[in-house]
Amino acid sequence: MIGKRITHRTADGVRIPGTWRHAFINNGGHFFLTDLFIFADAIVDCWGLVTLEEFEEKLRSGWVATSFPEGAHASAHELAAWTFQGARSWHTPELLLAEVRDTIDQLNGRPDSTDRCLDAVDVFLADRTESNRAAARAAYLAIPETQRPYALGDMDRKDQPLQALLAGPGGVMESWSDEPLSQEAYDEAVEYFEERDGLIAEGASRMLVDGPEGSFAPSVHLYQTFSRRAVEDPGPAGLRDDYPAPVDVDGVTYPSVAHAYWSLSAAEPGARAAVAAAESSYAARALAADAVRRDGWEQARTAVMTRLLRAKYAQHPALAEILLATGDATLVYDDAGSGFWGDNGGRGRNWSGRLLELVRSELHARRAGIG
Repeated sequence: MIGKRITHRTADGVRIPGTWRHAFINNGGHFFLTDLFIFADAIVDCWGLVTLEEFEEKLRSGWVATSFPEGAHASAHELAAWTFQGARSWHTPELLLAEVRDTIDQLNGRPDSTDRCLDAVDVFLADRTESNRAAARAAYLAIPETQRPYALGDMDRKDQPLQALLAGPGGVMESWSDEPLSQEAYDEAVEYFEERDGLIAEGASRMLVDGPEGSFAPSVHLYQTFSRRAVEDPGPAGLRDDYPAPVDVDGVTYPSVAHAYWSLSAAEPGARAAVAAAESSYAARALAADAVRRDGWEQARTAVMTRLLRAKYAQHPALAEILLATGDATLVYDDAGSGFWGDNGGRGRNWSGRLLELVRSELHARRAGIG
């Protein structure tokens, strides 16, 4: 299961999504607790990148361990060391491999073994023949045993209704009871699925009150530029803070948003004037770096930048049109000098991009007469 453990690797310039889970590596009889990385292209990193077939061999050979001999030594790198005594494992090589296969399906947005089982259950509920029940039961048994309790997403009942439905009246729910299933218990399971299907259908038909949760447009990457002069059609480069679009703030005209930002950050009036008059935004930043910062600047800087961006796009309608044309795209802003303002390959906070999206939303609202 992927959960919140999201990672990636880059192959030939392509970002490959992945996830990770804990696992033990048996290296010469010493067991190491480590992370097993699983990627969407069916590559697994278990102390080295291997294909899924090679990973299966490492499981069969015990290199990726699922059993632990009594008295064997183990360690977690630079954290702890211990000896196995009475160790229990919930996995076999087959189970772990099946979970990894499911994870690869999930990373690719494909149905995994649980999805295939629930699809087979839907077929059975629509046409309750014994052959359809047998097909659904086979699909249920194809779910890794460790994952079956999570199949319904109901941690109160776990997979009890699923087992009851597939066992049928007089059948046996192996992990719940050795007693034959009563007609009443079976009817309760059928009712459970009918109610569940109704809730799912209702949820699917319900419109999102507030619109989609994520952006449906491709991201727009605002790469680092060093524009010295304005051009007729700057494109996305015109959305950069350092683009030469003069902005008037409180009666002072600055060559760019970047000039205004760095000027306003300085405590001394003389330093502010020097920064405002700097030849370039790069020079303005350098001068500001040598100046004394205003008290409370760190806490106020996003508010200041928001005000400056509002002024820029109010005073430059052509640039506002470029910003509006990005729709609802995520704006990814590069800033080699700041991990606060820039995204910087996913390592920064992208505040410049986020504030541009805020101002863009305000422009859309104004155009639509909202607010």
